[in-house]
Amino acid sequence: MSDAPNDTVLLVEASARKSGSTSRELARRLLGRLVPKRIISRDVADGLPIVTGDWVNANFTLPENRSAHHRQVLELSDSLVEELRAADTIVIATPIYNFSVPAALKSWIDLVARAGLTFRYTENGPVGLLEGKKAYVIVTSGGTPVRSDIDFASGYLKHVLGFIGIHDVEIIAADRLVPAPENAEAARVSIDAISAHTLAA
Repeated sequence: MSDAPNDTVLLVEASARKSGSTSRELARRLLGRLVPKRIISRDVADGLPIVTGDWVNANFTLPENRSAHHRQVLELSDSLVEELRAADTIVIATPIYNFSVPAALKSWIDLVARAGLTFRYTENGPVGLLEGKKAYVIVTSGGTPVRSDIDFASGYLKHVLGFIGIHDVEIIAADRLVPAPENAEAARVSIDAISAHTLAA
């Protein structure tokens, strides 16, 4: 990882809406404040394959024993892991769909949470391998209150990031936008305050 905290930012977006998406708009606002030298964009809403038996078999085959077919099956997953490794800061922008993350974002998680690459097993339990990174998680919802008992998205994402070693995670919420559209503006203010602090550090 580089010395500057925001040299490379990985942006992961999950909203099915390409236009009119609050999570996408807030992500762009945050990127504008972080001013990274390099942005790696991964729009998972474009579609990612789900984990299959073929993928599992390839993943659990020792690297030195993998066939050309195994390597082909894991090629996208390997690329996604490399994007994470290359990033100093990760920005995940996602809506809440039916109380949790979109299926496409879950597929991304399944493809990057890999033993030996992003975490490892020890006698004391799993240990994340992507330490020293910062993550911002932008979560939007139409009606689900973020951090409530029916929000199975924000806590899950924070746990997954911690599992792979990213413990400095900041949640930016623009929730309940149907009854309270003003919450989007509150999120914009939060982003401006966060980025101002980051740039001053």
